[in-house]
Amino acid sequence: MGINDKTNAAAKDAEGKLQAAAGELIDDPLLKAKGDAKQVQAKVMNAADDLGDKVADAAESVGDKVADVANAIGNALKGNKGKA
Repeated sequence: MGINDKTNAAAKDAEGKLQAAAGELIDDPLLKAKGDAKQVQAKVMNAADDLGDKVADAAESVGDKVADVANAIGNALKGNKGKA
């Protein structure tokens, strides 16, 4: 997750906590619900970024394995050139 994404999610979470607390304090269920929703949004933002990081890591790992296989095939073919 990038620093801006983390900052945005943290800001959204803090805003939601403040809004929910204000809703509790003044007994405004709608304000509290909006604050709770912002907190959920922040959690979703974090989860989405974490998933993106995991997908990127997996793609890099697959790419490394493909390169290893390609190198192994190339080395095997080089070794068989003189034997044909």
